[in-house]
Amino acid sequence: MAKESIKARQRKREAMVEKYAAKRAALKEAGDFAGLDKLPRNASPVRLKNRCQLTGRPRGYIRYFGLSRVIFRDMALDGKIPGVKKASW
Repeated sequence: MAKESIKARQRKREAMVEKYAAKRAALKEAGDFAGLDKLPRNASPVRLKNRCQLTGRPRGYIRYFGLSRVIFRDMALDGKIPGVKKASW
């Protein structure tokens, strides 16, 4: 499990990206790169990291579910994810 400070930093970045999204799009459309430089660095969506929604784990992230592989497996075996079952043939 990731530290609370790391998860809080990620949430802060997500909020900042959302806040400046319209302004970034307008500046990019106008070609005003000097204006883009003046925006906060954390307002760039490139700085976001895919993390598990429950644990904050950055590796083994399954984008479709928004979970790490470890939590996904636990939840799938417990039947908490509808439509997912263990494969057998």
